[in-house]
Amino acid sequence: QVQLVESGGGLVQAGDSLRLSCAASGRTFSNYYLGWFRQAPGKEREFVAAIRWSGGPTYYAGFVKGRFTISRDNAKNTVYLQMNSLKPEDTAVYYCAADLSILAGKSSYWGQGTQVTVSS
Repeated sequence: QVQLVESGGGLVQAGDSLRLSCAASGRTFSNYYLGWFRQAPGKEREFVAAIRWSGGPTYYAGFVKGRFTISRDNAKNTVYLQMNSLKPEDTAVYYCAADLSILAGKSSYWGQGTQVTVSS
């Protein structure tokens, strides 16, 4: 059974940094993309960033604008999202996802989400 377990969310002030982690287990992800989505109150879930488990380029939403970095540690089966220069509009529940079609906004697997709150 696939499990994606996020951690690292919290309450921070504008301009601060956070690093989210997603521990993946339950299958081989070699051809999968692992990524992050977020959902703010009253808004639809949106794509944030993705990385292919086997390596290659990274992908980001436009609003990231160089502030976020996605990375992976295959030995730990973990994907990270380093978020710098956080803004109040980054406040959302952040979800880890895994799928072959993440770049199309789809995912077969989701984590439970971790809350990120950025105060002004």
